[in-house]
Amino acid sequence: QARLVESGGGLVQPGGSLRLSCVGSRDIFTFNTMAWYRQAPGKQRVQIATIAHYGSANYVDSVKGRFTISRDNANNTLFLQMNSLKPEDTAVYYCNKGLGEFAPWGQGTQVTVSS
Repeated sequence: QARLVESGGGLVQPGGSLRLSCVGSRDIFTFNTMAWYRQAPGKQRVQIATIAHYGSANYVDSVKGRFTISRDNANNTLFLQMNSLKPEDTAVYYCNKGLGEFAPWGQGTQVTVSS
């Protein structure tokens, strides 16, 4: 049974930082590009960062320079370091494959940036 579990979200002030984690099954992570997604209230879920198995990463412009995606293949874990957070970053954050068919979505982790 494939599953993804996100954690690390919380409430932070603008300019603060959070580090998100995602743990999944080996069959999801092995040789797959992985990605972080987020869904803000009233908006569609969008992909914000991807990382290939070998480490090449890409970001959408809105988070580039502030967020860093990384992975630990040995432990089937994906990370997202988020710095200089803005209120516009408020959303539920999810992980999944970046290419191909999605694995079942996890519950996500809530990130709220507010003063």
